[in-house]
Amino acid sequence: MNSIPRPASSAILERDGRFLLVLRSNPPSADMYAFPGGRAEAGETPAEAALREFEEETGIRARNPRLFETYDLRSHAADGTLTSHFLLSVFLVDAERDAVAVAADDAAEIGWYSLEEIRALPVPASVLECVERIAAA
Repeated sequence: MNSIPRPASSAILERDGRFLLVLRSNPPSADMYAFPGGRAEAGETPAEAALREFEEETGIRARNPRLFETYDLRSHAADGTLTSHFLLSVFLVDAERDAVAVAADDAAEIGWYSLEEIRALPVPASVLECVERIAAA
């Protein structure tokens, strides 16, 4: 596999100490809880991709994306072969307080979770790291 990373973005929406997560249906991170997000489309900026993916997976139109962190994410097969390589841009976003999240696109489930609940869920290390940093701030 080519080692040039593919651009991807995700978005963090936090309300009252709870974070909106989706249960992913597709790789990478299939069957794990994560921030809504996905691959950038041709010509999209990372922020545009984060907002589009967030709306596709949650039904919520987010706004005001602020870059929080970037991750160089590589997945490998059991034999060490590179299977995926993404440069993930993670954004903090805002949304209307009364907006209702509905699982859509490749999100099998959706919900609001506290830091303690997230620690007990199957989540990528990057998700837990972001939540812990925000909760500590």
